[in-house]
Amino acid sequence: MQSSQRTEYNLALNYAISKANKLNKPLVVFFGIASRFLEANVRHYTFMFEGLRETNNSLQEIGTKLVLLHKSPEKGVVELAKDSCLTVVDKGYMKTLKQWYNWAAERMECPLVQVEDNVIVPLEVASTKEEYSAATLRPKISSKQNHFLSRPLTLLPSRSSLSLELDFKELVGVNRGLSIANLDDSVSKTKQFTGGSSEAIKRLEEFIDYKLTNYPGMKNDPTLDGVSNLSPYLHFGQISPILIALRILSAQAPTAAKEAFLEELIVRRELAMNYVNYNSNYDSFIGLPNWAKKSLLSHSGDQRPYLYSSLELEHAETHDPYWNSAQDEMRITGKMHGYMRMYWGKKLIEWSETPEMAFSTAIYLNNKYELDGRDPNGFSGVAWCFGKHDRPWKERPIFGMVRYMNENGLRRKFDADEYVEKVKKLH
Repeated sequence: MQSSQRTEYNLALNYAISKANKLNKPLVVFFGIASRFLEANVRHYTFMFEGLRETNNSLQEIGTKLVLLHKSPEKGVVELAKDSCLTVVDKGYMKTLKQWYNWAAERMECPLVQVEDNVIVPLEVASTKEEYSAATLRPKISSKQNHFLSRPLTLLPSRSSLSLELDFKELVGVNRGLSIANLDDSVSKTKQFTGGSSEAIKRLEEFIDYKLTNYPGMKNDPTLDGVSNLSPYLHFGQISPILIALRILSAQAPTAAKEAFLEELIVRRELAMNYVNYNSNYDSFIGLPNWAKKSLLSHSGDQRPYLYSSLELEHAETHDPYWNSAQDEMRITGKMHGYMRMYWGKKLIEWSETPEMAFSTAIYLNNKYELDGRDPNGFSGVAWCFGKHDRPWKERPIFGMVRYMNENGLRRKFDADEYVEKVKKLH
């Protein structure tokens, strides 16, 4: 259980329970604690362990043991699989998770089955190639999503595994996991978000009750609290996108509002999954479309109006109060408003010596501070600022044909100065 850290609407867990019952075997759930995973720090691990603590409790209620080992997941699962007749994993799209599962599959004697359950439409069912944009993926998703939008059966293990004694010296409890993981403590826990499936459900219900109706008009205004704030929970697999979609579809809200939200949850989110699944350079400048790379590099020598060091950027020490506020929002809360994240990324291109440096800075800051960083959506969001999933625009200095954004555009969309004041109150 690495990507889907929940018991409700967990298709991988359901499959494992069904097979355990058929084979009359006890089921053990395993989570490997990989220290310093993709720049993760105390902020990320605290949120994750808050969720795992809840998952552990719900697994115990159905008589299932959760094993946590302080070792890389692929090594831990191979050790556990020595006494197993079947291993089930949830699907991962990023390079590290693919490497884990491939490494493990080559070294265990029992079969390893991978179950995809953090998207609506399985990726390779939707498309067998990297898609150019949402416009090319949308019809492929739309024609198939209803087939996959159904509530899974609730299955219970027929045998308990709680009394199983496992001979692992490194076995740790959920409460101890955080203290032994040797974590980067330079980024502290956020006060604005608490991890766990119950907290995710609570936020979903609040969104449906108070925000969904006006979502299309509110989602791009960071002065309003008009978004669901579910992305951290989706990132850690603490809530299923299937559950979210079904709740949205059954809500009493205008059809246009539901369609606008489902466009983000399904098409845009699964476009990001498509990107990291089919493009092995998703975390690098070289993974961008050729037209965008060529255009940006052709303007590398253009004079920049400002140049900032990575430290100045990290500490929000620029001349731009709107950019500084976006960076501060991310540093303090663990989440930056989506519209501001676009502006934030565009300005990094303008204020960095080269587009490659800008891309690296964006990935670094996003992964370090965002609770939903180190995620397909995060990598795709950064890449969008550099032209991915977008089209060429009129050529201009520095940006070439990559879309440009400025502070006047912010002011036309919303009260940008009010946003600055809103973030100041977070300090």
